[in-house]
Amino acid sequence: MNVVIVFNHPHSGSYCNAILEAVIKGLTRAKHFVDVIHLDKDGFNPAMSAADLKAFVAHKAVDVQVIDYQKRIANADHLVFIFPIWWDIMPASTKGFIDRVLSPGFAYDHHPRGFGLVPLLQNLKGIDVITTMNKPRFLYALFIGNLIKKVMVKSVFKTMGYKNIKWLSFTSVKSVNQYKREKWLKQLEDRFGGY
Repeated sequence: MNVVIVFNHPHSGSYCNAILEAVIKGLTRAKHFVDVIHLDKDGFNPAMSAADLKAFVAHKAVDVQVIDYQKRIANADHLVFIFPIWWDIMPASTKGFIDRVLSPGFAYDHHPRGFGLVPLLQNLKGIDVITTMNKPRFLYALFIGNLIKKVMVKSVFKTMGYKNIKWLSFTSVKSVNQYKREKWLKQLEDRFGGY
């Protein structure tokens, strides 16, 4: 299986980075091909330029980096997003990736009958979204309303017509003990080792 991981965290010592390593370890153990798109190391610009918007409308990317990302994703059997939740939503680079890379004509198109969208990434069998945050799970669900589920799962991928989308949320990350953090990493490694 060809797995593309879209990773977004600028600090190499972050728990997100430990998650990335655990996911890679599991996938490698299961003998899958892993391709990591590291938005921060790549210096990805999340802002949609006038040229990008024109390309978006024309269904043909013009930015070299966006074209490279699209080539790498085109053959993916599985996509994994890993990022922290900042101010209750994804960081700018992840949002910009959705806007600029998962564009019409590449990731989806409008239904020929004029209603709804149809998915274009025919190889894609599943998507995992893995997030970290310092807020407790119940507070995020109760007061914020699980924005990641609403935006990434429902509004982006389900609207595009993709299925088998899972969101794994690690909460209260700063306040949990080291044992729990390591347990989560082992569970992730085992989960992706079973793919």
